[in-house]
Amino acid sequence: MNHTDPVAAVLRQKGREIFSVLPGTSVYDALALMADKGVGALLVMEGGRLLGVISERDYARKVILQGRSSKDTVVDEIMTAELVEVTPRHTVDDCMKLMTDHRVRHLPVVDERSVTGVVSMGDLVKYVITAQRDEIEHLQAYITGGYVS
Repeated sequence: MNHTDPVAAVLRQKGREIFSVLPGTSVYDALALMADKGVGALLVMEGGRLLGVISERDYARKVILQGRSSKDTVVDEIMTAELVEVTPRHTVDDCMKLMTDHRVRHLPVVDERSVTGVVSMGDLVKYVITAQRDEIEHLQAYITGGYVS
């Protein structure tokens, strides 16, 4: 495991479950789903097509700060429609760079026009930390003579 591993490896570790809402869903219902699933963003999809992403950040900036009602506002009014997507072949480094450059925290993973997963900055950080921990354990085993190849 390292930073040049493909994002497909991250999805294998975290799972490929995708949480999504329709564009006409109320922001309130979208937030309730985020809370229930323990995620910070949802894909906005209709008929298998990826239309956008709605995140807690969208809610804070486009509903709360503008004095709107989450029950009277629908997802497609505030979702991020200009998406940054990756393929399963993009590396962990590629994803981190895209997230930093575009100031996003979630990337849909799309393969042949089909969404195969979503990775968050937290998923990538967890993957890197796990890789570093595994490498340290291997090095310690090697140094102490407990290394078995």
